[in-house]
Amino acid sequence: MKFFTIYIVSILSLTASCSSDPAQDKEKKASLSGQQLHTKPPSSFQDTMQIDFLAAVFYIPDSLQLEKIRELTDSAIFEAAMHEYFFQMRNARLSIKRDWPQLKIVEAKNVRWLLFHGKGNDSTYIDLNTRNDSHGLFLFQPGKKPHYADMMNIDTELSYYFKK
Repeated sequence: MKFFTIYIVSILSLTASCSSDPAQDKEKKASLSGQQLHTKPPSSFQDTMQIDFLAAVFYIPDSLQLEKIRELTDSAIFEAAMHEYFFQMRNARLSIKRDWPQLKIVEAKNVRWLLFHGKGNDSTYIDLNTRNDSHGLFLFQPGKKPHYADMMNIDTELSYYFKK
């Protein structure tokens, strides 16, 4: 009888915890986060950087864009994110210089568009305004599509993209 009572209580507890109103869940998540979701502010520049060579292209926001991001973001979160981006980019640059010295490191700062020229008419435009992360890295080898790289796993990304 004791087993049966524990079984029934367990089933009732499980049922009660699983049945929830999706509208209430969204409301709880919104109140817990205390923040609205924002997209990255657009670049103040409309220029295009053209890349037709073996490259690691780091993109960062321009100064006005960075200031807008700062205004939209809680200061502690902004500082933590900038700290994280700084160390990810530094680590990626060190790995590239050490293991892939033939790669040219390029910094795209005051541009909105990246134009990667492939072979023939095979080119790829990337609008950095559509990338919701403020900092990032694209790897490029002519004849291949550019690859958005995870800077946390830069060693794997480099060998995956360039040795394949």
